[in-house]
Amino acid sequence: MPTFLNLPVADLERSKAFYSALGWTIEPNFTDDNAACIVQNEHSYLMLLKHDFYSTFIGTKSIGDAHTTSLALYAFSLDSREEVDAFLARADAAGAKLGPTKDYGFMYQGQFDDPDGHHFEPFWMDPAAAESGPPQE
Repeated sequence: MPTFLNLPVADLERSKAFYSALGWTIEPNFTDDNAACIVQNEHSYLMLLKHDFYSTFIGTKSIGDAHTTSLALYAFSLDSREEVDAFLARADAAGAKLGPTKDYGFMYQGQFDDPDGHHFEPFWMDPAAAESGPPQE
């Protein structure tokens, strides 16, 4: 089942350039002057929505400032530690604000904020650890 994460963005063209630089693609059939569909993979998509357009979906709520308030932690898995590092290098080159990389032994995790402050955490998890479930204390 496809998952769509909708994100408010201040500058649609800047955001399209940023996510394209990460290696993700733009789906033109769901992209116009108000929004862009970013394809991560065949099941995961980001919908980047200009603030005015995003507001039409949230009623009377205000748009949070992801630069100062944590709105969500968006984690996605990659196939190896090396892929995490390579992805973070692309994010850095595209202008992301990088956070620390953490090595938990069974999981390797990076983090970055996009130009609008949205927080992402690419990670790799040891397949054996994934099969056995979360570590027990």
